[in-house]
Amino acid sequence: MNAHDTAPVPPPGCPAHGSGARVPLHGPEFAADPQAYYEYLRHYGAAAPVELAPGVEATLVTDYAAALQLLQDSSTFRKDARRWRAFNEGKVSPDSPVAPLLAYRPNCMFADGADHLRLRQAVTDSMARVDTRRLSRSTEQISGYLVSQFGARGSADLLGDYAKQLPLFVFNELFGCPADIGDRVLFGISGMFDGVNAEKATAVLFQAVGELVALKRRKPGDDVTSWLMQHEARLDDEEMVHQLALLLGAGAEPLRNLLGNTLHRLLTHERYAREGGLIDEALDDTLWENPPMANYAPHYPAADTELAGQHLQAGELVLVSFAAANTGPALKASRQAGSNRAHLAWSAGPHACPSKEPARHITVTAIEHLLNELPDVELAVPEDSLTWRPGPFNRALATLPARFTPVRSARRGAPAPVTAGAEQERSAGAARPAEHKGMWSQFLNWLTR
Repeated sequence: MNAHDTAPVPPPGCPAHGSGARVPLHGPEFAADPQAYYEYLRHYGAAAPVELAPGVEATLVTDYAAALQLLQDSSTFRKDARRWRAFNEGKVSPDSPVAPLLAYRPNCMFADGADHLRLRQAVTDSMARVDTRRLSRSTEQISGYLVSQFGARGSADLLGDYAKQLPLFVFNELFGCPADIGDRVLFGISGMFDGVNAEKATAVLFQAVGELVALKRRKPGDDVTSWLMQHEARLDDEEMVHQLALLLGAGAEPLRNLLGNTLHRLLTHERYAREGGLIDEALDDTLWENPPMANYAPHYPAADTELAGQHLQAGELVLVSFAAANTGPALKASRQAGSNRAHLAWSAGPHACPSKEPARHITVTAIEHLLNELPDVELAVPEDSLTWRPGPFNRALATLPARFTPVRSARRGAPAPVTAGAEQERSAGAARPAEHKGMWSQFLNWLTR
């Protein structure tokens, strides 16, 4: 798709300025003010030519109606990344920084037709078995542990010390990870998304998940891994590993961003405390205006086609801008009329987020518990000094410095309820050293002190 000759001037600092090149969604300029870029991209129509990383071209759908059409039309727009023409032609290198989130893997996100239905049903049925009371209890325990690590200081980075770690811990518990496996899962997911030795981190994650599958084959537990394994879809070991890696990785990173972005909104908008409806309203407003996955949902036209009057070629990479679609002019009337959850932050259609309700529940519980523990928490730096992590997909702060009245961690009079991961650790009978260095190991030790 070619840029219009009469396209308006790109935002200041945009490398496409005056060049006619594709609009880059990477770099600090885009991260600092993505809405300026979305406003500019809307002048192309329902979709616009963008660059995700140097040399990686895509078409970004910015219009709500067009995005909904694409997400719901699984016959015209396919998810199987093996259709990606530019990658197949060698125009995109496998070591491109965006390849880990776009290249094909045999999981339900990259599947179509009967394969997708089979894998997706196994995932949704297994996630539906998560008990909200257990989820609340686990989230509160993990929140209490994390606050205990920084509460006495009177200051914290609510991203690194809280929002980044809590989802990883909750998912470890839900999926029944014992200590040594859980430590490596945390390392792998963090490294993949932070870009710190991503190749090694990916290998560590898949090795750990493979060991988790082998463990649950021998001794299943009351956890999502075991439920997925026992599903009538009868996933083999390779399918198990890839669905679990998808759920752990694709679940933890967006949830981290949703927690961080909602906390940011609460700390920078006084009206939530003044008007009531504190957390739920802030969460919904965040999903509308600052969704954790801003641009994603990769699709590939099965044949040359048109979308909202724009030509797309077969095998062309097409993404949905949830952030642009949510904030476009067409949605303003709907939102003002009270349709507060008509946004696309959870995607839509057959590939919509399968963990929407657990994610929302974890976020509300984690923020509620944090605010109860630290009632006077406030931003420790001017809002305009905060920086956002660059990248085309996520919308995430780099840090969220906060201060509060120091609190002492309550002494534990009796052991807390043992999590599934801790119980599996004991029943497996594996010999472990007395001193664990990993974050998950430290949490499991803390739980039973």
